[in-house]
Amino acid sequence: MSNSPNDNKARFVPLPPTARPDPAQMENQVREFYELMNTRRTVRDFSPDPVPQKIIEWAIRAGGTAPSGANKQPWTFVAINDPALKARIRVAAEKEEKAFYAGKAGKEWLRDLEHLGTDEHKPFLQTAPWLIVVFQHNYELDPDTGKRRKNYYIQESVGLASGLLIAALHHAGLATLTHTPSPMGFLRDLLQRPKNERAVMIVVAGYPAHNAMVPNITRKAIEDIAVFKT
Repeated sequence: MSNSPNDNKARFVPLPPTARPDPAQMENQVREFYELMNTRRTVRDFSPDPVPQKIIEWAIRAGGTAPSGANKQPWTFVAINDPALKARIRVAAEKEEKAFYAGKAGKEWLRDLEHLGTDEHKPFLQTAPWLIVVFQHNYELDPDTGKRRKNYYIQESVGLASGLLIAALHHAGLATLTHTPSPMGFLRDLLQRPKNERAVMIVVAGYPAHNAMVPNITRKAIEDIAVFKT
């Protein structure tokens, strides 16, 4: 058997053929996507109405298409529908949030959050039908030797995957909320994840409550977020 350094090279295949739309069609398509995503809002009032697991599965598949450093795909999505487990997560999260709002966050952070009206109470962790906990793999474990193998651009990769997940859920017609209690070590323990994984966020997903309210906020104009050099 050859031990050539070339043995581990990726095998390349032709890019699947796709129709190349004209610029006007491209602009329409990307504008339609923008208009859809511009309706996305962070929701804190969820309906308990069930959402089929297949919808969550497809959204997670979409998240898993994200680019990643050296194609390591350093993520795991744990989707939770079990009411008892959601209740335990809420208790643990609210314990951390109580300390956060009691002063752990610092005055500036709490002042910046004040206009949103958030506090340590997180009922959505039980009300929403699905919690998707996103874990990043800080390193991989060789299945044969148990030795650590390095991952690359972990935070960037997992951030891209999480963004695609949220976009897919919104595209499906679901409301979402990204919840990041700090610290989140309790999630690895409750969900029995291996030591190389670290929770980075909970994506709460479900239908919005019929009386859901959201803050009246605006998004920055393109002039404030983009620079074009032509």
